Amino acid sequence: MRRAVAASLALILVATLAGALTPAPAEELVRFKSIPFRAAEIEQRAEIERGKTPKQPDTVEAYLSKPAGDGPFPAIVYLHGCAGLSKNRREAIAALMTGWGYVTLAVDSFATRGLKHFCDNLMSGREGDALAALRHLAAQRFVDPRRIAVVGSSQGAIVALQLASTRPRFFAVPDDLTFRAVVAYYPECSFATEQLTLPAIILIGELDDWTPAADCQRWMARRAGKGAPVKLVVYPGAFHSFDNPDVGKEPLHVFGHWVKYDADATQLSVAEMRDFLAAQFAK
Repeated sequence: MRRAVAASLALILVATLAGALTPAPAEELVRFKSIPFRAAEIEQRAEIERGKTPKQPDTVEAYLSKPAGDGPFPAIVYLHGCAGLSKNRREAIAALMTGWGYVTLAVDSFATRGLKHFCDNLMSGREGDALAALRHLAAQRFVDPRRIAVVGSSQGAIVALQLASTRPRFFAVPDDLTFRAVVAYYPECSFATEQLTLPAIILIGELDDWTPAADCQRWMARRAGKGAPVKLVVYPGAFHSFDNPDVGKEPLHVFGHWVKYDADATQLSVAEMRDFLAAQFAK
């Protein structure tokens, strides 16, 4: 990887975003099998034919939260960054999304794999985790399978953009099983193809030295408006993890890069995400 993938320290949203956050909704821990690469499935079948026990797909944990009522509701798959999924993060995103009337499934790609963080490169298989989460949500009676979006932070945002990229399908999923849209908080845009198959919004800080906004601006220029629509929003003076109040209001050097909380950028980004999701789910 050209540079270390950013550690998304949090998508923690504070009371100033919309008056006050509601208490975290009740969450349910669910487990499902990650969707393996097609090559792995072929290898599994070959092992079975040879009378051997094939390696099973990884089990993934995720946290399900839903609004009150029977639905069917739109839904969000949330993908964490390379620092892992914290309790604060998943509760914050669940409170926000359920407050907007969306089911939330926050995927933990690290817990069952024995990882605390994985920041040196992009862990293979995270797309399979996200697609398995999509499949799980689509099977729930209280979810509208046609209205499921993916929201990612940092490394999770890279995965989200890859899911929307125009390239061969490496995972065995039905053609009609797809996300509606992508929200990407400070991704490294160079991991995505220049054309996307899903509408997306990218939210990033001008001073991000971990996943630079300039890379996304160059990527947007190469796209030249082709493919699904993409909106890039760059917040002046904002650093990486600008939406995390835990890093403080003064620049903090973490893993060789600068992070800093920015309340104004956070509030603006949440408003952008809210409007974007509402527009996509209305279609």
